[in-house]
Amino acid sequence: MARPEKEAIVSEVQEKLQRSKTVILADYRGLNVEEVTALRKKMREAGVEYKVIKNTMTSRAAQAANIEGLDQYLTGPTALAFDYNDYVSAAKILTEFAKDHKNLELKAGILDGKVIDLNSVKALADLPSREVLLAKLAGMFQAPLRGMVTVLAGPLRNFAYAVEAVRKQKAGE
Repeated sequence: MARPEKEAIVSEVQEKLQRSKTVILADYRGLNVEEVTALRKKMREAGVEYKVIKNTMTSRAAQAANIEGLDQYLTGPTALAFDYNDYVSAAKILTEFAKDHKNLELKAGILDGKVIDLNSVKALADLPSREVLLAKLAGMFQAPLRGMVTVLAGPLRNFAYAVEAVRKQKAGE
């Protein structure tokens, strides 16, 4: 590959590293074409970009993006999953896929420009998705309001019951 082509790839990977919220590194050795295709399909559906890039180019791109400590994980065949939209999608997909396919081995990750180890990647995969967290947050805001409405509506409800009881009593006489 000519030098300008390599430089273009390095600058493209650097841009992807800087733009993505998380990047997960995985060793894909031992996966057959069918399995890799299934993995790529899952990634594409989640909006995650899955690429195999030479380790030297990834290392140069990481240095250009001021990401330190990545070189120790760049050994053997390495695939990168770039997640631009969510912090947990790529980690979740790769972790679940690795459970069913023992040949896929997670190495490390990059979270907001900082290198994280395998345990941190697994912890990231265990987090609920953004939508679930937002729903829980909305529920937390809604619960006190619902309680307050119930308490405030109590006297009005009791008054309505009393008026209804008086109406029934007068109708019966």
